[in-house]
Amino acid sequence: MNIFVCIKQVPDTETKVTPNGDGSYIETSSIKWIMNPYDEFAVEQALLTKAANSGSTVTVVRVGGVKDTEALRTALAMGADEAILVESGDNLDSYMTAKALKGAIEKSGKTPDVIFTGKQAIDDDCLQVPQLLAQMLGLPSVSVVVECAEDGGKFTLKREVEGGALEVYEVNSPAVIACNKGLNTPRYASLPGIMKAKRKPLAQHSLADVGVADSDARVKYSNFQLPPEKPAGKKFDAMDEANQASVVAEVVKLLREEAKVI
Repeated sequence: MNIFVCIKQVPDTETKVTPNGDGSYIETSSIKWIMNPYDEFAVEQALLTKAANSGSTVTVVRVGGVKDTEALRTALAMGADEAILVESGDNLDSYMTAKALKGAIEKSGKTPDVIFTGKQAIDDDCLQVPQLLAQMLGLPSVSVVVECAEDGGKFTLKREVEGGALEVYEVNSPAVIACNKGLNTPRYASLPGIMKAKRKPLAQHSLADVGVADSDARVKYSNFQLPPEKPAGKKFDAMDEANQASVVAEVVKLLREEAKVI
């Protein structure tokens, strides 16, 4: 099987994010980058599918800057066979990203049997790329997948819906599967795996190489700014029973007139 995994490199959840000078994006020079956590489940599922199908290969694909390839190297260290990086600036919209992934997969020369992705990226939370990619490739897609079983090219998938219920789908390959937390337990990259990752193929393409132009943009981002700081909290002394009624009345007044929550 030709197995592809689409991953994204995102800021570490503990990184302090600030807008850049002109407000066109965030300041990236001091950010610690990690693989999008949902994509870790996609990589692991790809590796499990490879193990169950002798002769299969796993190719990871990422669209982003070349300044740091940590996410791709992590996937290779986990056990992926090769990687593709589509070089781009920051701040691509979902449509451009999906089109770049499509172009990179087609440029690889391999016909995909299955494409795994994370259900969403934790930085922009758009939840659009897997569905857009599937539509562009003309493939069936199932998202928010928490169980995945494959037998002879047929996938039985369970996905979460509101209320905690599960829907069950059966799809034939090729297909796009967007993975959710709980699908599996992603493995850690071993030291031998990290050393081998440095020697594994990593192809690089420009956006133009994969058929993406500036005119493909559907969304333009601007005026990035931090949310306003929360005002200092207020404390009330209601230990004295004699003034408890007046304190309650004051709190209710502030909740209604100042906080505007009641």
